[in-house]
Amino acid sequence: MDGGEKLKNWIIVAHPWAWSASMSPAIVAYSFIFFLFKTEGYIGEVNWIYGVIGFFGMLIFHISGNLMNEYQDYINGVDVKEKTGPPRLIVQGIFKPKTILYYSLTMLTIGVLIGTYLLINTSWPLLIIGLIGILSVIFYHKFKYVALGELLIYICYAMAVPMGIAFVITGQLIWTTLLVAAPTGLLVVGILHANNTRDVNQDGGAKVSTQAMKLGLEGSQIVYQTLLLVAYLLIAVLVTINLLHPITFLVLISFPLAKSNIKKMKIATERDLSSIAFLDARTSMLSLMFSLLLAIANVIAPYI
Repeated sequence: MDGGEKLKNWIIVAHPWAWSASMSPAIVAYSFIFFLFKTEGYIGEVNWIYGVIGFFGMLIFHISGNLMNEYQDYINGVDVKEKTGPPRLIVQGIFKPKTILYYSLTMLTIGVLIGTYLLINTSWPLLIIGLIGILSVIFYHKFKYVALGELLIYICYAMAVPMGIAFVITGQLIWTTLLVAAPTGLLVVGILHANNTRDVNQDGGAKVSTQAMKLGLEGSQIVYQTLLLVAYLLIAVLVTINLLHPITFLVLISFPLAKSNIKKMKIATERDLSSIAFLDARTSMLSLMFSLLLAIANVIAPYI
């Protein structure tokens, strides 16, 4: 039977290590609306329950996208046994490709049903955000294969996810949410960039193109370092313009992990990429840690 009759395989194939990519900006958005509400930066009705429902709906969309990408990478010859990093269960023969496709479509259907419920109870802007999610699930691989994966990831996770969470809570488009979610968005892009840098040799053999392939290793190292450092710099900018409270410098607790990740990327060579074999997972961990610290700061700030 597919999955080896083990529940854990059905979880592993959905790449749980990467779920922070959608969870992080959602957590930041939720906490920012709380900060605005408590400091009277936003005066209006809120529905925190819709925010929780939106969070799980967004996560289900993300899981569907991970599964669809797993399927597409296999049938397009991108995932091969020689690749390092997290396990690829289709390549290992634990799952049949069609099983993962149906798994993805089932999760997508559940996500659409949740989104429809929220749409009925809010208004039309959520439809646009939802369509971005649906199209991203289905066509993300096409963007990734022509070096536009990072762009689509930023649009989805640094823009659509936080705006969607803020909208279902307030019923309004809170545009400043995009600024607050930007640092987390850069870290999420870093997850994909680390993944693509590690896989640059195998991806080239599959005749696809990624930003890492276009930049080369040295360029990719510079971009990765820039993504992480600018995320912290943006926090300083947001505090300076009084959009965030100074306590949000709490995110600096996560900086040692960022520094360690940058070091691992820097010591990678074209002949030896072993130092970044799991850098995507480590960057995912950084994204979640950074975002949780930012969210905690947003919750504490109104009471200081």
